[in-house]
Amino acid sequence: MNKYWALLGVVALILFSCGDKKEKKDNVTSEVEVVLPDFNADSAFHFVQVQVDFGPRVPNSEAHAQCADYLTQTLKLYCDTVYVQEYSTTTYNGVKLRAKNMIGSFNPKHEKRIFLAAHWDSRPYADHDPDPANHDKPIDGANDGASGVGVLLEIARQLAIKNPNIGVDIIFFDAEDWGPPTGSDLNGDWWCLGSQYWAQSPHLDSYRAEYGILLDMVGASDAQFYHEGYSSHYAQSIVSKIWGTAHQLGFSDLFINQPGNPIIDDHLYINRIAKIPTVNIVHQDIYTGTGFNPTWHTLMDNIAHIDKNSLDKVGKTVLAVIYSE
Repeated sequence: MNKYWALLGVVALILFSCGDKKEKKDNVTSEVEVVLPDFNADSAFHFVQVQVDFGPRVPNSEAHAQCADYLTQTLKLYCDTVYVQEYSTTTYNGVKLRAKNMIGSFNPKHEKRIFLAAHWDSRPYADHDPDPANHDKPIDGANDGASGVGVLLEIARQLAIKNPNIGVDIIFFDAEDWGPPTGSDLNGDWWCLGSQYWAQSPHLDSYRAEYGILLDMVGASDAQFYHEGYSSHYAQSIVSKIWGTAHQLGFSDLFINQPGNPIIDDHLYINRIAKIPTVNIVHQDIYTGTGFNPTWHTLMDNIAHIDKNSLDKVGKTVLAVIYSE
């Protein structure tokens, strides 16, 4: 996954969390009663497992091609309409990638729409692995990529059972995680190539949505989701809606009502280019040097570190937000 943060943001978050421990309610809505929606964590975990079983989903690989077919067919099973964007893009080191974004739509003719997104590719090298011998090896990306996709596939399954009152688009972005390795001083927008492509050339002309929700690294057992910095900047009202819903459902252990770091991720380019307010639900860890889960960009990012409880709480929160519209 592609996320880099500002050191000042880390310091600010640590100071914030070490200060007043009383939970702040200012930005959390609580007027509307939220009903716990159906969401099957075993099913979501299965969707994660299937992706990981293909092997690392690195663009241009056989595992990547096989997983693309699986995701497309699974979206067709649940969604009203499915679009596949095939495109080529170039990485920071000049590699030409054959990439695909997949979009599954519910109620495609409904004017009021929201979208849900995750990236489905995995990182081509484990540049944060504690063993330098592993730095050139691709990662499974069970949490960093597959967890968000797994939650969204289960949400698609539930939406097929209970149709929402609005239009919903589920988007799987490709070529998100082939950014420069650790220590590189290379400048440029080399992360999130798939979402940059979609933001500039959406699957439908003049596509608009009220807002978007991005899921990234949502499957760890110790997952914690702060108000990611760019989300608060571009879409504070949607942050309040999501975190408020999570708190009403009793999930304040995961959805922390405190500011987090700004992270370069797919939502940033959608906010900047497509001008659709988009929120990132992403695991941040203030106690690691990277600002992320210890498995981030390591060979430890495997299925053994995926927690059904985290998948369940994220999925139920997002479904509750959808059904509240």
